[in-house]
Amino acid sequence: MASEEGGKLEFHPMDQFIVKPLFGEAGDPIHFYTITNVTFWMALAIGAISLLLVVGTRGRAIIPTRAQSMAELAYGFVYKMVEDVTGKDGLKYFPYIFTLFLFIIFSNFLGLIPMSFTTTSHIAVTAIMAFAVFFTVTIIGFVKNGAGFLSLFWVSSAPLALRPILAIIEVISYFVRPVSHSIRLAGNMMAGHAVLKVFAGFAQVGAVAPIAILGVVAIYGLEVLVSAIQAYVFTILTCVYLKDALHPHH
Repeated sequence: MASEEGGKLEFHPMDQFIVKPLFGEAGDPIHFYTITNVTFWMALAIGAISLLLVVGTRGRAIIPTRAQSMAELAYGFVYKMVEDVTGKDGLKYFPYIFTLFLFIIFSNFLGLIPMSFTTTSHIAVTAIMAFAVFFTVTIIGFVKNGAGFLSLFWVSSAPLALRPILAIIEVISYFVRPVSHSIRLAGNMMAGHAVLKVFAGFAQVGAVAPIAILGVVAIYGLEVLVSAIQAYVFTILTCVYLKDALHPHH
């Protein structure tokens, strides 16, 4: 958002990330039952996923429609990713990983629509997903391996004198996983959209408007790429963490 006050052009690129009630005034209190712009766009993402997977594939045609082709490509892409990273043992968790991938990529792309809200730019959303992955793979690790899961932190291939130090490093890095997992996605989405808003604000200034418009087009194209890459990164890291839970031995 940009405004001109006192002859000076002021930019407010972070205003787009403010959580507001969908009905009512911006300053109204938000309760746990309040429908906000965040919940609205999350519901739209879920609705779009349902349309693609349920409505788009209901024909199960031998010659697929565009919607069916997109659904099959997404399914095959994530299935291959899970199989390659985690092995056959990880395929039983494919539905959970596939759901994560679709939710993130649809939320990212919906956030590129003008006047929309990017739900994955909020750490509250990405942290919930990251901690869900963290607790899920940790529980799976202990259920599958028992106390043997702790061997993940003991680097048996390292010299004996270094193993305790490496174990401390491994424990710290393990518990930092959900933090880095969530901040990476939210930070990339927030930064890109903020820069996009700044360039859009400069487009109102006549002298630099052509350059600013070219910048908006270039950054928008980059954001499309980033939206897909960040969904891929979040998903493949989930697969890596799952692989560690299923096969913890170094």
